[in-house]
Amino acid sequence: MVLILFGVLTAALNGNIGVLNHAIFEGAKTGVTISFGLISILVFWLGMMKIAEEAGLLTWISRLLRPFIHWLFPELPKNHPVVGYILSNMTANIFGLGNAATPMGIKAMQELQKLNPTKEKASPSMATLLAINTSSITIVPTTIISVRMTYHSVNPTEIVGTTLIATTCSTIAALLLDRYYRNRNR
Repeated sequence: MVLILFGVLTAALNGNIGVLNHAIFEGAKTGVTISFGLISILVFWLGMMKIAEEAGLLTWISRLLRPFIHWLFPELPKNHPVVGYILSNMTANIFGLGNAATPMGIKAMQELQKLNPTKEKASPSMATLLAINTSSITIVPTTIISVRMTYHSVNPTEIVGTTLIATTCSTIAALLLDRYYRNRNR
């Protein structure tokens, strides 16, 4: 708020209120344009996720990832509902649906908090989920593709390979750091 007031005051003192008004309306227009692009790509991928769910692909991915989840979160009970939330969150992140993954991530954190013996401090499982959610391997970066489409990129999907490499490296680094701190704090 202070920065906004400072900017308005500076524009007024320098006689640039017209420039300020133009910037405000152009920024709002750009925000709406980007939002529509994000909504369209998000709706498309949510539809694809629904088709994948109906076809059994998400169940297959969940089965494939379940042993990995139990390795990442060894203290979780085998059939606890939190495992499903974690799997849904990871699957949505893998497909680049960060906005769709957020509710599942929040629900997973709430369930992990119920299992947490020390309520004032994050459990190791909570730290692991946060590390994975933050770094998250992404196969299809829908948000970046949408922004690139909005700004008329010649090839908006050319970022896919680079994103996959970068997110794989970030996830490996996050997991290594998570394991290091888990073992150090034992």
